[in-house]
Amino acid sequence: MAGRIPQNFIDDLVSRSDIVEIIGERVPLKRKGREYAACCPFHDERTPSFYVSPEKQFYHCFGCGAHGTALGFLMDYGHLSFPEAVEELAGRQGLEVPREGDDGRPPAPDRTPLYEALVAAADYYRTMLRRHQQARRAADYLKGRGVSGTTARDYGLGFAPPGWRNLLEALGGGEQTRARLVEAGLLIERDDGGVHDRFRDRILFPIHDHRGRPIAFGGRILGDGEPKYLNSPETPVFHKGRELYGLYEARRALRRVDRLLVVEGYMDVIALAGAGVHHAVATLGTATTADHLDRAFRLTGEVVFCFDGDRAGREAAWRALENALPVLRDGRSVRFLFLPEGDDPDTLVRREGGEAFGARETDAEALEDYLLRRLIEDHDPESVAGRRALVAAARPLLARAHDAVLREQLVREIATRAGVGAEHLEPGEEGPAQPEAAPPERPAPPRRRPSGMPQPRTLERHAIATLLQAPGLAGEVAEPERFARLGTPGGELLTELLEQLQADPHLSTGALLERWRGTDAGRGLARLAGQGLLVADEQALAAEFRDTLNRLSDRLRDQRLDELLARESSLNQTERDELRTLLGRSRGAGEKPS
Repeated sequence: MAGRIPQNFIDDLVSRSDIVEIIGERVPLKRKGREYAACCPFHDERTPSFYVSPEKQFYHCFGCGAHGTALGFLMDYGHLSFPEAVEELAGRQGLEVPREGDDGRPPAPDRTPLYEALVAAADYYRTMLRRHQQARRAADYLKGRGVSGTTARDYGLGFAPPGWRNLLEALGGGEQTRARLVEAGLLIERDDGGVHDRFRDRILFPIHDHRGRPIAFGGRILGDGEPKYLNSPETPVFHKGRELYGLYEARRALRRVDRLLVVEGYMDVIALAGAGVHHAVATLGTATTADHLDRAFRLTGEVVFCFDGDRAGREAAWRALENALPVLRDGRSVRFLFLPEGDDPDTLVRREGGEAFGARETDAEALEDYLLRRLIEDHDPESVAGRRALVAAARPLLARAHDAVLREQLVREIATRAGVGAEHLEPGEEGPAQPEAAPPERPAPPRRRPSGMPQPRTLERHAIATLLQAPGLAGEVAEPERFARLGTPGGELLTELLEQLQADPHLSTGALLERWRGTDAGRGLARLAGQGLLVADEQALAAEFRDTLNRLSDRLRDQRLDELLARESSLNQTERDELRTLLGRSRGAGEKPS
C-alpha cells in the first residue's frame, strides 16, 4: 500500500517517546512507586485507577480497562486516526514521517517547506496586528465586536496591512519563497508573470490542523469592499470540505469535548469562545459535508448545528441533515438549534451571555424531530396529495439513513402520519434502490470493561504476560520456535514474541504492542500487559518466567512421548533412541529441558 508508514519508524518513535510526558500534558499524573497514577480520563472516578508505566511505555486503567501506548492514548484521548497520531508524536521529536511506496507509486511529497511558509506567514500577520501603524483600525474593530486580547491570542488572530507585496517582502523576495507562498495560496500570480498578496487590509483568522499548524487563512475586510470574507484557496494541505475552523482550539481548551457546536462564521466561533463557549467550530464558506461530520465525530458523540432562523438558515440546516443521515450510527447524535431571525451566534451571545446560550443548546431539536417537522410542514398529510408527496419526499431520506434503529423509528412515524404501511416507504423508482454504502469505520475507541476477575491464564498466556512485563527476558530463551509445536494459538504467539524480541532487543512493551495494533492478538496482548502492570520484583518475575517455560517444555516432551508411543512398532532407530531418552526423563521427573 502506497504511503504506508515503515514499521521500524513506528518502533523507534514509540521507544523514543516519553509516555509520561505525553499523558501528563493532558492528565495530572502523580508518582506512585515506579509508575504514575491519575483519575482516568476515559471514565468518571474519584480514586485513581489509571496507571502509566515509563519503563514499559504503556498505560492501563484498572477501573474501565482502557489501555495502550503513547500512540493509542493520542488516538483515544485526542480522537486522532493512527496516521495523525504518528504525525503528532513525530512532530514532537522534530521528525518527518516517512512513507513507503510499495505499489510502485512515488512516496507522498514532503510538505515541510509548505508548512514552514504558512507558519512564517501566520507569525508575520500576528506581529502586524500588534505593530503595524494601521493595525489600530483592526484592533478597534475587534474590541468593538467584544474580542479580548486573550481570545485574539488563543486563536492567533492577525492583520494583513494594505499594500500589494507586504508578505513577500517581509518573508524574503527570493524565487523559492515566492513559489512556496503561491503554493500556499498566500500570493496570487498575475497574467503578466508578477505576484501580489492575496490578503490585504484584512483581519486574518488562521485555520489550524489537528497538530496546531496553520494550513490556511480567512480574512475579514476592514471598511468597504467585496468579498466581505475571503478564504485561502484549496492547496495540497488545505481542503475546505474537510476542515473545521476552531476544532484545534476546542481540543486545546477542553479536557473532554462533550459536544461540538457547528456555526457559520469565524466571528461566531470567536465571540462564543470569549463568552466561555469553547466547543464551537465553523465550516469554511461551504455547506457541511460528510467529511466535516466524520472529523467532528472523531472528537465527540454529539453535534449541534446552529443556524439563523431565516430562509437561508433553514436551507443550510436541511443540507446538513441530508449529509448527516449516512454517518449517524449508535453513539452519534445530531441536533439543530435555530436562532431568532435577525440574530447570529455572535450578536446573541454578546447580548444574552454564554450561560443563556448554553440553555438554548440544551433545548436544540433532535435530528429525527426536525426531519419529521419539516416533512409535515412542507407536505400536508391531511390531503391525499399531501400524503403522497410526503411519502415521495421521505423515501430518499430514509435511503440515506444507515442506522437501522433510526430508520425504523422514522419509517414508523412517517407511515403513521401518511396513513400507509411501512412497505410503501421502501425505496423505489423515486429513490435509490439501496442505501448508499456506509463510510469506512474509523478505529473504535477501546471498549470500556468494568473491572472484575481476570480471565484464567494458560501457561502460554502466563508466559506471554510475564514477557510483556520484562521484554529483556526473551534473550534467555533458546530455540523459541519449539513452542509453536504446542499446537495452540498461545504457543504460536509466544514464539512470534520471542523471535521478535530476539531480533529487536531494544523494543519496549509499548513498541512491541504496536507491532500487533488492530489485530485480535494485539487486543489480547494489551489486556495481558495491563493486568500485570504493577509487578515490580524483577528477580521473582524472571524466576516465574523460567519456571513457566520449563513447564511448557515438559508439556512438549510429553506430547512427543505420546506421539512416539502411538507408533512405537514403526519407529526407526533414531526415533527409538529418542523414545528411550524421553522415557528415562519421564521416570526421573527431575531433569528439565533447557
